[in-house]
Amino acid sequence: MTSVAVIAHAGKTFGGGLPELRRVLAAEGVSDPSWCEVPKSKKAPREVERLLGEGAELIIAWGGDGMVQRCVDVLAGTKAALAVVPAGTSNLFATSLGIEKDIEQAVRVALRGDRRRLDLGRFNGERFAVMAGAGFDAAMINGASRGLKERFGRAAYVLTGAASLDAEPFGAKIKVDGVGWYDGPASCILLGNVGELFGGVEVFEDARPDDGLLDLGVMTAEGPVAVARTMVRTAVGSPHKSPFVRVTKARAVKVKLDRKVRYELDGGDRSKVTSFKVKVDPGAVTVCVPRAA
Repeated sequence: MTSVAVIAHAGKTFGGGLPELRRVLAAEGVSDPSWCEVPKSKKAPREVERLLGEGAELIIAWGGDGMVQRCVDVLAGTKAALAVVPAGTSNLFATSLGIEKDIEQAVRVALRGDRRRLDLGRFNGERFAVMAGAGFDAAMINGASRGLKERFGRAAYVLTGAASLDAEPFGAKIKVDGVGWYDGPASCILLGNVGELFGGVEVFEDARPDDGLLDLGVMTAEGPVAVARTMVRTAVGSPHKSPFVRVTKARAVKVKLDRKVRYELDGGDRSKVTSFKVKVDPGAVTVCVPRAA
């Protein structure tokens, strides 16, 4: 029988919470899984490494995209599979794979679903599963405090995004697969392994997490009016039609900025950088997904 382990963000909950997860697992015959709860997702990597060392073959992650990101950064290249119980604010990774915010359904996917090899992105060496970005989106995420997200959910990002509309653009030089692709002002640089942001907003219309490529987008809008117009066009599902958006696909991206800019990975706030490299790791992780029809 597969050795099952649970890594849970103790601050995230929905439905009957972690007690319900235990009950559902027991009903499926997993009565005594290895179990670990962490207060923050950044505490997860060490525990995932420990669980792997103890022989875990299936890691069930309870949390949002931040927890998924911390787990895949460790699981990449291993034989263990990842399953997700989406307990976060946005759950973009789970949603993109058709995993519903339902504990019983998520457990069925974990134990009886299909296994799928998915790509990961690597931003300055740290892996991500959904998206990475520098500029406007990172400032928006940085401003959405935990308390604000708990109170307003996904709307917290909208509120903080509105406050970031007049942020000063930065200069960016971008190489794609070793060739110069863009040199000019930017308010946001986004790299996607999947196509949708929260609320079903599609940023990259044909992105796939198993095509061996990342989707790259640059927002060139300057000033609050132009940025707001671009965001509205993105919200209605046609960012590629905006004169302030450039998109392409890439295996490797190298970026130099003219000043320090904050970046984010899968909705997790990071530090500021003046340069970064992003690569795709094809088929880097095994993920439990709903069975194909």
